[in-house]
Amino acid sequence: MRERLQKIMARAGIASRRRAEDLIVAGAVTVNGQVVTELGSKADPERDHIKVSGKLLRLDARPETLIVHKPDGCVAALSDPAGRQTLRDFLHGVSGRVYPVGGMEYHASGLVLLTSDGALANRLLKAMLALPQTWWLKVKGSLSDEVRRRAQAEAGARLHLQREGDNAWYEAQLPGGKLEKLKNALFRSGHPVEKMRRVKFGPVDLQKLPSGQWRKLEAGEILALERTARRPVLRDSTATAPVQVSEYPRTAMPVQTRRRPRQRPGRGPRRSETAHKRKKNSRR
Repeated sequence: MRERLQKIMARAGIASRRRAEDLIVAGAVTVNGQVVTELGSKADPERDHIKVSGKLLRLDARPETLIVHKPDGCVAALSDPAGRQTLRDFLHGVSGRVYPVGGMEYHASGLVLLTSDGALANRLLKAMLALPQTWWLKVKGSLSDEVRRRAQAEAGARLHLQREGDNAWYEAQLPGGKLEKLKNALFRSGHPVEKMRRVKFGPVDLQKLPSGQWRKLEAGEILALERTARRPVLRDSTATAPVQVSEYPRTAMPVQTRRRPRQRPGRGPRRSETAHKRKKNSRR
């Protein structure tokens, strides 16, 4: 069956559809020996020989999806121009080509998702900002109830004390796009984040996976991940139903009203100074 090249490349896990389009325009894709640079070109992955940067494209019958426990001081990518440690250094035994979904700061640690399923990666990237995530944050000092409430309200997060101490650990549940807001809120309150570890990505849990190790996701985990990507929700352990991730409640969305021109009591709308002068000159 003939499909668009960028869709085939994404399904093979080579790149996202947008990145695949860039590769096509750059002339890095050939079909049956002919360079293809026109977007929208189609091919049959079962009959045609498709090469990307000289490598034959193969569609695996079963795409691989796995997680890796990224350690601190590692680039959340498969290569780094500066020669720093990357995720590839920890993927020993992974037979297929997998690519990370989303990024993570260099000094952060925890769960990173990798997959060769281009369609799944595309759905997750589109839902990334709203996808619920759970982080463990080590902050300077300990948060008072007032500071914790303010930070939660500003970032749309939930903070729970995880481990007491001079520099306490907190569990933060929040949408993916709100982490920076939470960090900024804590910094302004005098409690900057010193360490970060992602322990949950959507419904997928890091569990007790050691740092620098990886594991394949089970079929049930992949199915739950696909469902969450279609409709991201943030679950609360004390709530009986999932809470929709939204900046405002549906019933409290700000309504834009048309502003009426300001009028003086007993008189019409204020005329501009130019119009007033024009009328005065016409009387002369």
